[in-house]
Amino acid sequence: MRISRAVLAAACVSLFTLSACGSTPEDQDSSNYQGAYLYGTDGNMANEFGALFKEQTGLLDGMKGTLPLTELNQSFTSRLNAVWPGLKDYLFAAETYDAMMISALAAQQAGTTEPTKIAQYVNGVTSGEIVCRTFESCVALAQDGKSIAYRGITVRHGFTEAGEPSTTTYGTVHFSSSNQLDNGKTEFLGTGDEHAASGKKPPRPVKGGKSDTPLKFGGLLPQTGALSYTTPPMAAAAKLAVTEINAVGGVLGKKVEWVDGNDGTDPNVAKATIAQHAAAGVHILIGPGASGVALGSLPEAVKNGMIMFSPCNTSASLTTVDDKGLYFRTAPSDILQARAIADVILRDGDRKVAIIAHSGNYGTNLAKDVVKELVKAGLSEIDVQTHIYQITDDGSVKDPAELAKIAGDIVPTKPDGVLVIGYSESAEVIKALSTAGADIRH
Repeated sequence: MRISRAVLAAACVSLFTLSACGSTPEDQDSSNYQGAYLYGTDGNMANEFGALFKEQTGLLDGMKGTLPLTELNQSFTSRLNAVWPGLKDYLFAAETYDAMMISALAAQQAGTTEPTKIAQYVNGVTSGEIVCRTFESCVALAQDGKSIAYRGITVRHGFTEAGEPSTTTYGTVHFSSSNQLDNGKTEFLGTGDEHAASGKKPPRPVKGGKSDTPLKFGGLLPQTGALSYTTPPMAAAAKLAVTEINAVGGVLGKKVEWVDGNDGTDPNVAKATIAQHAAAGVHILIGPGASGVALGSLPEAVKNGMIMFSPCNTSASLTTVDDKGLYFRTAPSDILQARAIADVILRDGDRKVAIIAHSGNYGTNLAKDVVKELVKAGLSEIDVQTHIYQITDDGSVKDPAELAKIAGDIVPTKPDGVLVIGYSESAEVIKALSTAGADIRH
């Protein structure tokens, strides 16, 4: 059940005389300090992240966080495991699958594989007149020139004018004593506004569209770098989508194709891959992984007239980026995630929060948005402190000594909660906190 920030703030005020909600650290008896809750976000709340703590058994026990997550049905997860045995996570798998399906349906309605024309139909595919839930049923309607509203795994309402979800579902997930996620504790929280969906009608669908050129998807997923651990579920979903699209005849009378590609969690690697995909005739890029990589490489995609459709970019900056109408995402803006993680922190009753974020676009902007949400809910700006650590182009920690200093500055302040925003490199942040003697509340 969701507890609103307004209710929590009001509760804090009403109990002020009894529980000293607004007390300062000096007012608190340090002997009663029980330690800090540990929080994360979509960049580090995954089993593959927990695997980075093999030498620190139980260190993540009790860590909780948010990520875009829809309650997946068994049919979908079984199909994923069939094409990719041994998956440890499903992070952004559903978003990848939906990005592929929406793109394919938009191409069918456009009657062409020309990306700039396909882009004109993407939002409309999610907000048309006839609701359909599988590619087979949707493509049949599209071939008949009908206006469709695709409702797949994650898509519940239409896209906004900016080409992103108007509503989404977040999961609140928890690590167990084995440093792995405890699925039995996962909670789901709906957020967003369905009225924000675009009301702009796309061009009239082309009935019975055919093409001599197969629709080509190009992978732009983080096979290397700080987000590499997130790739398997997305790659599995892309493979499943291609299989299921082609099983019912493909798009425009041709089977779709997938060209593998790496974004390296690095804008320079991503730009090189985009150039290779352009030479190979790719029409639609699936990825990249990191928001900063998207912002750095999008101009290359635009220059080549290619659609960039990411299943996992969340930076709010991408809502207003100059994309010439060619950028889309099934992942929601971090403005929505900031509200979700703020709710989690407030539900724990935290009054003093330390935020540690990496210097990339994702880390700095999400940290700012979380601060805004916490202050809006009634926490003092003084009691919400942000610390930024520098990362390299590929997402690695630039200076381990900087993490030690940050941890050393935080531990004596005895925060109620510590939010860590980053990718796989943020494991080093948590280890630095532990080395500095942080009391992590389990």
